[in-house]
Amino acid sequence: MEFDISWILLGLPLAFVFGWLASRFDLRQLRAENRRAPKAYFKGLNFLLNEQQDQAIDAFIEAVQNDPDTSELHFALGNLFRRRGEYDRAVRVHEHLLSRGDLSRADRERAQYALALDYLKAGLLDRAEAALSRLEGTPFEGQARLALLAIYERSRDWPRAADIARKMHDARQGDFSTRQAHYLCEQAQACIANNDCAGALALLNQAVDTAPGAARARIDLARLQLLMGDSGAALGTVQALSRQSPAALPLATPLMVETAIAAAKVPEMQALLQAHYAEAPSLDVLEGIVALQSRDTTTSATARQWYVRHLDKEQSLVAAAKWLAEEKLEHEEFHPQVQRALDHAAKPLTRYRCAACGFEARQHFWQCPGCQTWDSYPARRVEEL
Repeated sequence: MEFDISWILLGLPLAFVFGWLASRFDLRQLRAENRRAPKAYFKGLNFLLNEQQDQAIDAFIEAVQNDPDTSELHFALGNLFRRRGEYDRAVRVHEHLLSRGDLSRADRERAQYALALDYLKAGLLDRAEAALSRLEGTPFEGQARLALLAIYERSRDWPRAADIARKMHDARQGDFSTRQAHYLCEQAQACIANNDCAGALALLNQAVDTAPGAARARIDLARLQLLMGDSGAALGTVQALSRQSPAALPLATPLMVETAIAAAKVPEMQALLQAHYAEAPSLDVLEGIVALQSRDTTTSATARQWYVRHLDKEQSLVAAAKWLAEEKLEHEEFHPQVQRALDHAAKPLTRYRCAACGFEARQHFWQCPGCQTWDSYPARRVEEL
């Protein structure tokens, strides 16, 4: 059978026509898809700017379906899910990104960090810790360490928190010496609870060396020395505190009074507190002065006059209530009712207030229970702020 070349001559034009038509159809379809994808993207962006997150999520899902290879849309969608509290959907988006083989290294690290944030916001601390640990040596290393620090603080894993803080301090990400001192003090408190005073003493001395200006380390150290019966060492520690951290002296005043009595150094401590009060009048320091003077029978009658002197400097309802508590009035039968009313009115003024979030408490905290910020409580009471 002979081959007829006429079939080839007839088929070539037909193949060309069909190929041209197919290319035009594909090109038209591609253009339509490209028009739909930006339209959905900008629609989602518009919803996002108008704080219509539900509609924005629907628009971004449509854009992702039209162009599943666009990683930026996946990141936007995952972040929206996280902001809405839909952490399981955010995790699925970021896990899908990490499973892609064509993802660049920068986007893979970004997706890993986003996944860690999803776990952290969801409260899955063990998974968040594992995800954050994979970011060592990446551009997200600093942010990952901060997140790990928050995790270890929440779980009260002070040794690992101290290790992270040390790395950040060495990497010049900030001054974390005071934070490290706090971690050592927390470990010392655990040692004291276990009757390991020697271990606690070593940790507190290390805390003082780590952050010489940190007030908590010296206060805790003096309290431990007094507990161990070494009143002389405790006296030296509180005297060093008055030089290194004079602003924190009101917090240590009750301890200083106790130490002075135990070491038989009442006149010296009284002179120290009076000198500090002259520079910075404080209710707590005033209480210490009155407590020491009241021990001496020759000066106990005039000790309460310090409250009146304080009223000359500051209009203090707390000082007025304390003076009235021991003062003899003409209508003594009404004194208890008046005193109760004053004490009730003055009670909120004796609290401490966090400078970061405004959380108020009757006792001073080194770490705010509300916002978890360290050293956010001033040493002064609400009335003195």
